[in-house]
Amino acid sequence: MNGPEGLLLVDKPKGVTSHDVVDVVRRALSTRKVGHAGTLDPMATGLLILGVGRATRLLRFLGDLPKTYAGRALLGVETTTLDADGDVVRRSPVEIGEVRVREAMAALVGDSTQRPPAYSAVKVGGRKLYEAARKGERLEAAPRPIRVDRFELTGFDPPDADFDVTCSGGTYVRVLAADVGAALGCGAHLTALRRTSIGPFDVREAVLPEDVRNPLPIERAVAHLPRVELDPEEAAAARNGRILGPMGFGGPYAVFDPDGPLIGVYLDEGTKGRPQVILAS
Repeated sequence: MNGPEGLLLVDKPKGVTSHDVVDVVRRALSTRKVGHAGTLDPMATGLLILGVGRATRLLRFLGDLPKTYAGRALLGVETTTLDADGDVVRRSPVEIGEVRVREAMAALVGDSTQRPPAYSAVKVGGRKLYEAARKGERLEAAPRPIRVDRFELTGFDPPDADFDVTCSGGTYVRVLAADVGAALGCGAHLTALRRTSIGPFDVREAVLPEDVRNPLPIERAVAHLPRVELDPEEAAAARNGRILGPMGFGGPYAVFDPDGPLIGVYLDEGTKGRPQVILAS
């Protein structure tokens, strides 16, 4: 392949957007073919996964991986955006003990639904929620299913509550912080957030945007998927995007040439294995 390709694990600094990071990496690697797998708000730091070259086509298979964050909530203060970037809308006294905070966090563990916040990039009727909110208009997105696997208090110095949370992709941690405040009756907003892992990827492997060099192998983008090594006949068919027989997996799976290279990703639909992405050579 011409040009760099593969995955990059970047430690996003505070105060820049995910798109800003993409722009830095494009310049550093002299390529326009760079995308990200899920954004971080400007106030947040931590792990951002980027795809380069053909790997951009595989980023969608990383979206459902669980994500782990370390954060801080300020109890007793509510804001328009549910985080420190918003305007304060209400202040309340905080006369709450550590046990109650732990209980409020534990109550959010499990499967539930969550409505995207007003200040988010989710679209309703073709309009981004934050654009409507900035004009004083109220749009609401439909609630979405989420899962919180762990939500633990790691430090409590009232009114600050530090926590670790592991949750499904698409979960808004600032909404979780606001939910804790609502359960405690005093309100709360998110004041700090750092993403420490996405599935098997850890921020300790990451580098700053300006320090990116050689991307990780493209196969890392599908390492969490079931691996299927095709026979020569199947591999020839797959390289041409043809339907295969089902492999019996409940979700997407990565198919490989018998000589080792990744061909693409397939998904079983009934009695057929249909190509989702084929990485043309």
